[in-house]
Amino acid sequence: MAAPVAINSKDVDAFLASCAASGDAAYDAAKAVLQRLQDPASRAAARRLLGAVRRRFADGQEDECARTFHFRFRDVVLDPHHQGSQQRKKLTMMEITSIFISEELSFTFYEGLNQLPDPVFRDKTVAELECGNGWISIALAEKWSPLKVYGLDINARVIKIAWINLYLNALDEDGLPIYDGEGKTLLDRVEFHESDLLAYCRDNKIELDHIVGCIPQILNPNPEAMSNIITEKSSDTFLYSLNNYYDIQSFAEDQFGLGLIARAVEEGIANIKPMGIMIFNMGCRPGQGICERLFLRRGLRINKLWQTKIMQATDADISALVEIEKLCPHRFEFFMDLHGDQPVSARTALAYMRSGGRVSHAFSVYSCQLRQPNQVKKLFEIVKNGLHEVSSPLDLSFDDDSVVGEKISFLVYLASLLKDNKPIPYEPPAGCLNFRNLVAEFMNSYHHIPLTPDNVVVFPSLDVAIESSLRLFSPALAIVDEHLTRQLPKQWLTSSEIEIHKKGGADCSRAADAVAVIEAPCQSDLLIELVRKLKPQVVVAGIAHFEVISNAALVNLLSATEDVGSRLFLDISEHLELSSLPSSNGVLKYLAGNTLPSHATILCGLVKNQVYSGMEVAFAISGAAVCEALSQTIELLEGHTCVISQHYYGCLFHELLAFQIGDHPPQQERQPAEVKPQMMIGFSNSARSTLKEAEFFVPDSKDSSVIHMDLDRSFLTVPSSVNVSIFESFVRQNITDSQTDVRSSIEKLVGYNYGFPGEDCPDIAEVSYRKEIMYGSTCLALFNKLVLCCMQEQGTFLFPFGTNGHYVKLAKFLNAKTLTIPTNVDSGFKIEPMALDAALEDAYENKNVTRAWVYISGPTINPSGFLYSDGEIKDLLSVCARRAARVVIDISFSGLEFQTDGWSQWNLSTLSYDICLCPPLSYFMLGELSLELTTAGLEFGFLISSKPSDVEVSFRNLSQPHSTLKYTFRKLLGLSQPHSTLKHCFRELLGVKNECDGLFPNLIREQKEKLKSRANKLTKTLESCGWDVAGGHGGISMLAKPTAYIGRSFKMDGFEGELDGCNIREAILRSTGLCISSSKWTGIPDYCRFSFALESSEFDRAMDCIVQFRELVLGDD
Repeated sequence: MAAPVAINSKDVDAFLASCAASGDAAYDAAKAVLQRLQDPASRAAARRLLGAVRRRFADGQEDECARTFHFRFRDVVLDPHHQGSQQRKKLTMMEITSIFISEELSFTFYEGLNQLPDPVFRDKTVAELECGNGWISIALAEKWSPLKVYGLDINARVIKIAWINLYLNALDEDGLPIYDGEGKTLLDRVEFHESDLLAYCRDNKIELDHIVGCIPQILNPNPEAMSNIITEKSSDTFLYSLNNYYDIQSFAEDQFGLGLIARAVEEGIANIKPMGIMIFNMGCRPGQGICERLFLRRGLRINKLWQTKIMQATDADISALVEIEKLCPHRFEFFMDLHGDQPVSARTALAYMRSGGRVSHAFSVYSCQLRQPNQVKKLFEIVKNGLHEVSSPLDLSFDDDSVVGEKISFLVYLASLLKDNKPIPYEPPAGCLNFRNLVAEFMNSYHHIPLTPDNVVVFPSLDVAIESSLRLFSPALAIVDEHLTRQLPKQWLTSSEIEIHKKGGADCSRAADAVAVIEAPCQSDLLIELVRKLKPQVVVAGIAHFEVISNAALVNLLSATEDVGSRLFLDISEHLELSSLPSSNGVLKYLAGNTLPSHATILCGLVKNQVYSGMEVAFAISGAAVCEALSQTIELLEGHTCVISQHYYGCLFHELLAFQIGDHPPQQERQPAEVKPQMMIGFSNSARSTLKEAEFFVPDSKDSSVIHMDLDRSFLTVPSSVNVSIFESFVRQNITDSQTDVRSSIEKLVGYNYGFPGEDCPDIAEVSYRKEIMYGSTCLALFNKLVLCCMQEQGTFLFPFGTNGHYVKLAKFLNAKTLTIPTNVDSGFKIEPMALDAALEDAYENKNVTRAWVYISGPTINPSGFLYSDGEIKDLLSVCARRAARVVIDISFSGLEFQTDGWSQWNLSTLSYDICLCPPLSYFMLGELSLELTTAGLEFGFLISSKPSDVEVSFRNLSQPHSTLKYTFRKLLGLSQPHSTLKHCFRELLGVKNECDGLFPNLIREQKEKLKSRANKLTKTLESCGWDVAGGHGGISMLAKPTAYIGRSFKMDGFEGELDGCNIREAILRSTGLCISSSKWTGIPDYCRFSFALESSEFDRAMDCIVQFRELVLGDD
């Protein structure tokens, strides 16, 4: 090869003279050379200058050059055994002493990269993070011919030196380009950019095939802090210290020095292509498990490419790690010298180093790929843009691969639902329309059973579905599969009288819960024998595994129940497989070819999921009339089924339906069901009358949406911290029982806000008032059980005039005995002590009442919004105690009192001794957390009982909130945000006075102000439109009387008649799309209920509807 063109030695001397002063001077001189290299006109001369300088210090004088002139050249020997496309065996690199280069780490990392096969990088787009002086980026381009390598580093100085090194190796000694076999130079394949991790690629929308990075493990990788403190002007000492340890701690991974790598991984997930590979180093001081979990919990599959031991830098201060060991039980892993195989802690390692010893630690190189690339990328995108407060609990690691898709798909959906801080949409009590659609599509696609959403009703659980069905029909005698009776009411299973009535229904005089249940074996021939002998009105059966192969058992059972006039509820829970290759069974084959007879209903409980053990949803398939009645029954007895549970199973159905490609085969012709003129049992009398009178949820029509001012829930904006807590709870794995125990938090919440009767009297609190707390998925489900307890002891419920219509109708549906306590508008529909005393006296003396149960809603009365003061509630409890009445104190609509001037907060713990003990006050406190914790759409009911000795409180078959929701609400009650240490301690939310300036109290205050403003605007709008408003002082609803409309004739969209307090709901709905609760719901003649905790746009639309209705009816009057 020809000798390089000579360069004037004076130019070399001048360059060296400019470097001699300091490291900063050497850097400035190098930067000046880079400017010449970047100019094509001076490029060759600048390259020749660098070559001459390098030759000046050849033959082992590199260290002398570094000491004197603060820079040096070094040859980096590439793997001579590599069989790739490399053209040279070494690279020439310039180093500035002010830039720290961990030679041992970078070379060990490069050895790991060499373990990958040659095609991995060829023609790919690659980014190297923390590229330093650029040698690895240049080596990658030299050896594997990628399409492009982006060398990225936050340090502006190293980027300048990296560009110099690129020119050093892209040009020969004469400054001419060196071309590879594809006619490209390193300048075509490599770029260097100043960038905080992947910021450059993100900002320029560069999608990467691979990401590599030999990233230092530091303890403060805060993005803003890093970009602010690392500048081109940073001193040599400061830049060097970054590669050692900081004592600043925040997140858990930061405590172990892994925070910067963790951030790099998360940025990499956003920028890498779905099948891309990320390769990172990992200094394993925290231990292999901690290091690998960093990748696994972010949804990555890992492969260890390389592992060795490297010596710990002698000038590295590991005392910060010793401090971490003092604060937690974890121990770091060091080794004594290179040959030790027994790990020692940071404390031991520090002591050994201070005594002159040297320690090492493991160093590994990992490659990782996304397990569910598209879903994980989408999840991280949503978390970043909408739930950015989510941090350490994000856990996408799974021992079982079959669980991965199941959970991640749901988390993506849940994150999408929560990211905008909107309330969870209110869904019909029959079940989410989307979920019912998915069930119908699944049955159609996989089992060729034509269904519509109208044929599907959703329940919280199979047990609730069975009990609700039995209560709807209230048969005198029911035969139930012995495996399905575990949660039925005890008295049904122990009835001493088995009434066998003639066909035509149950005795009208029976109570709704007087159902005699006979347990039956699962075997169909034995069950059929019982059916034919006993002739029950209802049969609830399953199909044995050995009989489900064919449809013979089902056909015989349908025939037998039809012959005797029994309604059949058939459970197929054990036989429905949520699989892309589900095995069929006799029941499903029958339904594919035959229409389900009108007397039969299919039940199915979904509980076989691998992610959230115990999370259950059930559904029923039947004719439209039965489905509608079952839906209304659920609305009365349970409220609705948890929306998140439906979303979870909906995601499973959605994933299964995604497997179905192309057109479905044509449906086989189904045989119509033969309807014999056999009289079947109808709905119970109490159910029939209640379903006729009650006001139920009105779904949106195909053409327009309904504005709901008739619902007992808030639609106000949900604080981001609340949604983050919900999301993190579902992300977490292995939640322990102690983490789901909300008892102490609820006790503190209730104790601070309301107090417990007798709490300040130790002898009372310990003996007479041993509290028991029960939970329900909704407050209504708990009240359902209270009514049944009242009926069990032959009691009578007394409701004040103007009680929440759902509660009154629930009691009537169950055929409970009820009486009314008079109230009036002048007192805000509050119970007055004298009126209560008179009502109880009359009940005992004239109404044949043996035990009275008094319902009191407070402090905020639902639906009027007026408030009971502390003195008023104590007066009422005094009357109840004197009259030996049990009291249900419903606090579920309280906590949002917005007009409290002159109002005294409750403190029931100061009730007098006489009230509490003579005789003992028997009370139940019914509560709901969603209003107080602003979790709109996510409900959590609780019931605190004083455990009276003379009443059996039976809560069998109570739909429970899932443990994940218990964990969520415990966190919200405690205001605990997941910390890096993963210690989930919690504080009181509203129960400790010294936290009044905390996050949640501020959020509650904001919502109270918003509700106050809404109440004022609604009042003005109604009054200006001819309504008399009974304005309240708290809660989410108020009452108003349509004075100007009563007696007016109105005709529009199918409505025609004289307006009154009952039919005005239908008139307003048909003419404007606004739905309110009429006087049929409130129970107060002519007074309607308006709920005003709507989203802002919906509230404004509602105000327009009120004005529009005035114009339609009153015109210019």
